[in-house]
Amino acid sequence: MVLNISYPASKMLTFVDILTQRAQQQPEQTAYTFLHFGEQANSELSYGDLDRQVRSIAGRLQQSGCEGKPILLLYPSGLEYITAFLACLYAGAIAVPMYPPSSERQIPRLQTIIHDTQAVTALTTTWTYTKIAQKFTHIPELQALQWIPTNTIYPSQYDDWIKPALDEQSLALLQYTSGSTSTPKGVMVSHSNLQHNSAMLQTQMGMSEHDRGTSWLPIFHDMGLILGVLQPLYTGYPTVLMSPTAFLQRPLRWLQTLSDYQTTVTYAPNFAYDLCLRRISAAERARLDLSHWQVAVNGAEPIRRTTLDNFSATFADCGFHANTFMPGYGLAEATLMVSARKRHTGISVKQLDKAWLEQGYVKTANAQTRPVNYAVSCGQGPRDQQVRIVNPTTQVQCQPDEIGEIWLSGPSVAHGYFHNQAATEHTFHAYLADTEEGPFLRTGDLGFLHDDELFITGRLKDLIIIAGRNHYPHDIEQTIEQSSPLIRAGCSNAFSIEVGEQECLVVVAEVRAIQTKYTSDEREQMIAQLSETIRRNIAEQHEIKAYQIELVQVGEIPKTSSGKLQRRACRTLFLAEKLKKWDE
Repeated sequence: MVLNISYPASKMLTFVDILTQRAQQQPEQTAYTFLHFGEQANSELSYGDLDRQVRSIAGRLQQSGCEGKPILLLYPSGLEYITAFLACLYAGAIAVPMYPPSSERQIPRLQTIIHDTQAVTALTTTWTYTKIAQKFTHIPELQALQWIPTNTIYPSQYDDWIKPALDEQSLALLQYTSGSTSTPKGVMVSHSNLQHNSAMLQTQMGMSEHDRGTSWLPIFHDMGLILGVLQPLYTGYPTVLMSPTAFLQRPLRWLQTLSDYQTTVTYAPNFAYDLCLRRISAAERARLDLSHWQVAVNGAEPIRRTTLDNFSATFADCGFHANTFMPGYGLAEATLMVSARKRHTGISVKQLDKAWLEQGYVKTANAQTRPVNYAVSCGQGPRDQQVRIVNPTTQVQCQPDEIGEIWLSGPSVAHGYFHNQAATEHTFHAYLADTEEGPFLRTGDLGFLHDDELFITGRLKDLIIIAGRNHYPHDIEQTIEQSSPLIRAGCSNAFSIEVGEQECLVVVAEVRAIQTKYTSDEREQMIAQLSETIRRNIAEQHEIKAYQIELVQVGEIPKTSSGKLQRRACRTLFLAEKLKKWDE
C-alpha cells in the first residue's frame, strides 16, 4: 500500500508517522523476517506487531525521562535491534547504534562513546546483558549504565506512550564513525535527514511497495540501518535479514535467500560480490534463480570493474543481468546516500590515463596503448543536493578535467559531530575561497564529475578500506609500536596498496639498531620474530591480515618539518623500493 509520502516533502514526515500509519493501514503485512539458519526458528514482525512492541518500549523510555537523550543500543543482529531503534525514535530519544563488546580490545571505543554521549541508559537483551555483566565487571562505565532488557517488555505493558513533538532539528541518531579508532566521532543525524535521504533513495533507485529486500549488513552501521532496515519501512516492501556472520561463514546463504524469497533489491560492498565468486561452486550456482533480482547496490568501498564484470558473467546462467548492478557513493556525514546510478541503467566505466591520474587530472585513454585505471560511475544525486569538486589546498572549485575533494550541501547533510565543535567546523562548515559559497561538507574523498555523474578516484584521507571495513592508520601504527621496544615510537606507517584488484595492508616501521653482541643469525631470528609478532597483533586487534611488513633503518620514515608522518610519501617510496631495509 502506498502512503502519502511525497518527495520533495512539504511536511516533514518522520519514521514515527510512517510506522504508525502502516500499522493502521497494513497491520498484518510482514515487515521483517530474520533468518537463523537452524539455530532457532526464523522470526517475523508484521507492521502491527512492530508498532505495538515499539510503543511499549518507547513508553518505558519516556517513563524514565529519556526524551532528547542518547540511548545506547547494544544488540546482536536480530529483530530486537530494529524494535529498540524505532522505540528510541518513538520516545523522542537519540539512538546510538553499537555492537555489544566481546573482547577487551573493543572496550576503549565503547568507553569513548559513553563519555562522549554522556549516556546513562542502554537497551539490550537479557542474554546479551548477562554476558557483558559477567565478562566486563571491571569496566566502571558499563557498570554505571542503566540497562533495560527490552525482551522483558511486553506489548501494552507501557500503554501510556505519547507521540513526541519533533521538528527538523530533532536528532534521531548518533552514527559513530566506523573503523577501529580511539577517537570516534558521532555524526548527528536528524529526523529530517533520514526523511530526505530515504525519499532520495526511493526516487533514485526506483523502489516501490512491490519490491522485496534482503540484507546481511550490520544494523549498527549506516548502510545496514538505512538501506537494510529503514528503507523497506519507508517504501513499504518486506525484507529478509540475516547476520553478517551468517553471510561470511557461507556466502551462498545470501544468494540462496535472494533465490528463495524472489528478492528484487539487495545491497553490499564490493568485497561481498567477490566473496560469492570465490566461495560459491558451479553446482551450488546451478540451484539458484536470480531472475527476480533487479537492484544490486554496490557501495561503501572502492568499486572494482573486474568484480562487476566477473560476477555478471559467472551468474548470468542463474538469471542475473549486468544492468542489475547499481554502483553508488555515500557516507555517514551525508546520512547515507550521495549519488547512485538509476535502476536498470547498469554501469558506466571510464578508462583513465594512469600517468595523468597520478598528477590529479582526468584524461581518458585507450587501454591497448596506455596504462589506464578504471573509474566506475556512482551516478547522480538529487536536484536539491549540490556536489562540488574542490582543490583541497586552495579551496577553489576545480576545472572539469581536475580531480579534487568532493564537497556536498543539501538536506541530507548531517548536523555535525556530537560534542565536537572543532571537527564540525572543519568538516561541515567549508566555504569556497573565491566565491564564499557554502557551507559545504568536506567528504575527504577524491573524485570528478562527468556529465553530472560522480566518479570516485581515491581518498584524500588516510583511511584504509579493506573488505568493507574502515581502518585508521594511527590505530594500526600504535599496535605496531606496542609490539616491541625495537620499534621506534612515532616511526611507523600503515597504508594500503592494490594487489590483484584487492586492497592490501602494508606496514613500514623503523627498527632500533640491534646490539653488536648478537650474531648475524641471532639478529635475523629476532627480526623474524618481531615481524611475526606485529603480524599476529594486527590480526588480533584489527581483524586484518598484513600483506607485507617492511622493517627499515632509522630515519627512513618520511616526516614533515613539524614531525608529522607523511604516509603518502612513505607509500611512494615503498612502491619504488627506495626504503632501506634494516640490514642494508
